[in-house]
Amino acid sequence: MRKTWAILAMAITMAFPLAAQSRDQAKAFVKQAVDFAKKNPKEKFLEEVSGPKGQFHFVKGQNHDLYIFVYDLEGKVLGHGVRRELVGINRWAAKDPDGKPWIQDWTKMVKEKGSGWIEYKELNPAQGNKVMKKASWVELVNGMVIGAGIYE
Repeated sequence: MRKTWAILAMAITMAFPLAAQSRDQAKAFVKQAVDFAKKNPKEKFLEEVSGPKGQFHFVKGQNHDLYIFVYDLEGKVLGHGVRRELVGINRWAAKDPDGKPWIQDWTKMVKEKGSGWIEYKELNPAQGNKVMKKASWVELVNGMVIGAGIYE
């Protein structure tokens, strides 16, 4: 019994640094996207996000399975690094399985603070679109909410 608890305690201890590292990686990836967005025309930035060869597009196994998403302040998808079919769709009313209006929540947060973390549940493309808990770092830049998240 003690051995089981010791193994469980060690697994939990090891998981926390990995989660923190992944959050750091997501935040750094957004910072990279923000820098690119500030230095380039909006169209070029959005193509880098949504285009399959763009540097902010999801590639399984690379960038720690991260991708960038971009929304306007009304909930319209401007760019998405994995689900290009969402581009142009207004998702303002979207809610996660628990009823959390996460797009509205992050929009309010970035308007007030400029950036921050938001937690919600969403489809994970690396896990066959399984619904999982997600933490996303989002930043407001030139009227765009730019973000990336990790699945926990």
